[in-house]
Amino acid sequence: MRKKLIKRKTLETEIVVDLAIDGTGSVKIQTGVGFFDHLLELFAFHGKFNLRIEAKGDLVVDDHHIVEDVGIALGKAFKESLGDKKGVSRYGYFILPMDEALVRVVVDISGRPYLGYNVAFPREKIGELATENIEEFFAGFVRESDMTLHIDLLKGKNSHHIAEAIFKCSGIAIRQAVTTSGEGVPSTKGRIGG
Repeated sequence: MRKKLIKRKTLETEIVVDLAIDGTGSVKIQTGVGFFDHLLELFAFHGKFNLRIEAKGDLVVDDHHIVEDVGIALGKAFKESLGDKKGVSRYGYFILPMDEALVRVVVDISGRPYLGYNVAFPREKIGELATENIEEFFAGFVRESDMTLHIDLLKGKNSHHIAEAIFKCSGIAIRQAVTTSGEGVPSTKGRIGG
């Protein structure tokens, strides 16, 4: 089973991420930022990843450090769980509607971290989560996972719906990419990355 436990501690945050890629969508998330917890639950449930996250940090300042550092730790968990990436499908994509919102996510487990993020939120906050930090989460995630990830908002007016669609769609697209479909490394170079 592809799984990893990551512990990350800085002067600003303390984070534990326990990920099983080949899961059923079992989740237990506690970051101290309620709407962020909800988004991570959607990501894991729709991606069918087993995911436990415990995060503590300087929420008295704001939510930036917790959100970004969870992205970093989760990205590292994915990278280490996938190992040499033998047998993975490599590519994944999905277009997901959430009422009036429509989001497209495309992923390549390329070994080259890149985030294409084309999303504008109508509101600055949803609950205690600053919407600008959603991009920070995914930036940290791709940097540590070595994935290429494109997230595009095609339509949408409601910030809540947009955010939920992004995390659901990301879970499904990443699930497609990490699904095993063979035995070799899916690259003509014979390796992914570097």
